[in-house]
Amino acid sequence: MLTIGDLAKSTGVKVPTIRYYEQMGLLTHTERSEGNQRRYSRREQERLSFIKHARELGLTIEAIRELIELSEHPERPCADADRIAAEQLQVVRDKIARLKKLEMELERITTHCHGSQIRDCYVIQALANHELCETDHA
Repeated sequence: MLTIGDLAKSTGVKVPTIRYYEQMGLLTHTERSEGNQRRYSRREQERLSFIKHARELGLTIEAIRELIELSEHPERPCADADRIAAEQLQVVRDKIARLKKLEMELERITTHCHGSQIRDCYVIQALANHELCETDHA
């Protein structure tokens, strides 16, 4: 059995985050020692690692909750887990597309600036007037 501090060290998840996941119902409320310390099993350590990895991939708490529920029924088909992963993949692709637009616009305004003083600076002008932007990057 691990203390909350040991669990945090072994997974790289901070203690307040572990408590948050317990409040959100992603981790079960653990048993307590005689001194009223939380004690975590290997299963809870594995669950926390699962949650951490899912969060690193950008999955929402609700998606993680659904995946945890699915993982508790190993005989079920993978379709729902695949759907959740595909939805997250689309979210990531949409973010990448927005970031590419931002990159192009930032590159354009930084290379367009030829002023030597702030009053002539195209970066400042473009930030002050969205109409100077070539793409909608909002």
